Amino acid sequence: MAWIRTIAPEVATGALRERYDEAVRRAGRVWNIVRLMSLRPQHIEDVIEGVYCTLMFTPTPRLGRAEREMIAVVVSQANRCHY
Repeated sequence: MAWIRTIAPEVATGALRERYDEAVRRAGRVWNIVRLMSLRPQHIEDVIEGVYCTLMFTPTPRLGRAEREMIAVVVSQANRCHY
């Protein structure tokens, strides 16, 4: 199993503290997927705002938000991921 050093929310400062605070506002906590990027706080913004929000919230003619959420749930279940 891989081990990746992360910075815990309770000791985060500066830009990372801001990203963690945004994560708490958005999701109620700092999930491990966010903590994995803690050594590069800009990556958190790039991935969450750039990729995730674009995929989940940008209107498209083919998939609505509910359908995207359902796909995310199925993929998470298939990967045995709880979030």
